Amino acid sequence: MTKLYTYAGIAASVVLIAFGIGSIVTGFNGRDRVQSDLAREQIVGTPDSTIPNQKVDTGSEAQAFANVMRKHTLEATGGQTYAQMGRFLDASGKPTNNENKAAKDAKTGQPVENGLRNMWVNETALTTALNTAYFAESVATFAIVMGFALLLTGIGFLVLTIRLLVPASSRKKGPASSAVPVAS
Repeated sequence: MTKLYTYAGIAASVVLIAFGIGSIVTGFNGRDRVQSDLAREQIVGTPDSTIPNQKVDTGSEAQAFANVMRKHTLEATGGQTYAQMGRFLDASGKPTNNENKAAKDAKTGQPVENGLRNMWVNETALTTALNTAYFAESVATFAIVMGFALLLTGIGFLVLTIRLLVPASSRKKGPASSAVPVAS
């Protein structure tokens, strides 16, 4: 039975070490992918952001840029969010949700859409992508940390398995120490 425990302990240790290494590699690949994808977009922080004139190429910088985009959109819409704005504009340029009161486009005859409300759609799509990059980089960092935890746990179990379950007679013996009699 001791052999079964020994082999099971070694197998569990090897699995933990393998999953640890896999998690670390996956985490570093994920971080690299997020950072290279962000860099490819060539986004640069605006002067009023927390990352002025800096290239956005990390998750935290993406989150900072998303925050400044929201700030700019709120400034452009007078502090109103998408849900607070009318869908259309009336003849005087004021927002309305009533399609009958909306001004009509001269070419199409369709109600004139509220362009600022449409800006919110674009802002939401872009900031969602930036915040997703932040989240993805955070998950990758978590995978790296968990990978090291699995790796260390696997190594620890392997040491314990060998030390406790492998019989002492089959391990390499060191020099024998003899007890020296003490005179009373």
